[in-house]
Amino acid sequence: MRKDRGWNELRPISIQSDYLKDPEGSCLVKYGNTWVLCTATLSMGVPQWLSGGGQGWITAEYALLPRSVPERKERRLGGREKEIARMIGRSLRAGVDLKALDGFTITVDCDVIQADGGTRSAAVTGGFVALVRALEHMRKTGILERLPVREFLAGVSVAMVGKQLFLDPDYNEDMKAAVDANIVISEKGNIAELQMSSEEGLMEPGIVGKMIEIATPAAIEITRMQKEALKR
Repeated sequence: MRKDRGWNELRPISIQSDYLKDPEGSCLVKYGNTWVLCTATLSMGVPQWLSGGGQGWITAEYALLPRSVPERKERRLGGREKEIARMIGRSLRAGVDLKALDGFTITVDCDVIQADGGTRSAAVTGGFVALVRALEHMRKTGILERLPVREFLAGVSVAMVGKQLFLDPDYNEDMKAAVDANIVISEKGNIAELQMSSEEGLMEPGIVGKMIEIATPAAIEITRMQKEALKR
């Protein structure tokens, strides 16, 4: 059992928008001892395969800084980082009307400066705040007439250790997990992304629903925190 919080409680979460002065959007997000710095950069043009398609693009990059973990990690992007970046990008695009961004690309960089589990969930949450700030910049400068946000969304992790489910696991809990899930849920309870893996063989299908049930109110609460951060 947890000593510092209940099984269905989040770690202390902090969201600070406008953390850096130069990017169109930025955010420092903290899920307990997991800290992720997210920036959103606006550029003209879209990938060639989207040219003339009448929509813009949102993409993401993800990286662990060398001493974000107990032992130094080499500064390079491997398959894991690229897979997580694709997951973040898909999640962010789900919350935005891409047609409104026609002719523009927003790149969201998520750099983990301290890792203690749940880095991809925190990256989605902070990345969306940075993205919204960049969209607000586009509206203020006359590029956009409206803010093309469909729904705010946030990332939440759930792990099953033994037979017990834990919301927002830290690294020690995550390492012991028999089942691990990363879920991106909108402010209305809609699911943008669901990644789940069983580390100890097959899992019962009912676990999926239980994890989503636990994660949903937590994600909705985090979207409220995102909006408060943007107001500040």
